[in-house]
Amino acid sequence: MEPLNLPTYLFRIKEDKGKKYIFDEIRRRYVQLTPEEWVRQHVVNYLVTVKNFPLGLISVEKGFNSNRRRQRFDLLVYSRKGEPLMIVECKAPGVEINQHVFDQAGRYNNKYMAIYMLITNGIKHYCCEISRVNKQYRFLPDVPDFSSVNAGG
Repeated sequence: MEPLNLPTYLFRIKEDKGKKYIFDEIRRRYVQLTPEEWVRQHVVNYLVTVKNFPLGLISVEKGFNSNRRRQRFDLLVYSRKGEPLMIVECKAPGVEINQHVFDQAGRYNNKYMAIYMLITNGIKHYCCEISRVNKQYRFLPDVPDFSSVNAGG
């Protein structure tokens, strides 16, 4: 897999029948190693090791219904009170982060109303804070540390 614009981590990777798998610490199982999964696993590790988000407050690839369609977010981070804090949309490194990707993440967040949204392809990262009052985005220079956000104590 190609290098990303994120810290390097040691992952447990195995090969079976010509396909590679990476161990997901949240799901506690091996999942197929796709370019998007490579980004997702790096983001999880970055949030936990650099930004101090508790691993137990991160949910991976859960499905939900939106406009009668089945959707699935990449990552949803919760506050200590169990409220959605940050929704994360991961794309493969070769996927351009454009308005369509922001719209997709925004639609997902309509269900959860997280106050932070992180969109990344592993190379470029966009983090914004969303006002629940006027639904406007404010781009942040960096992903906030867990201790600095309204994490519910």
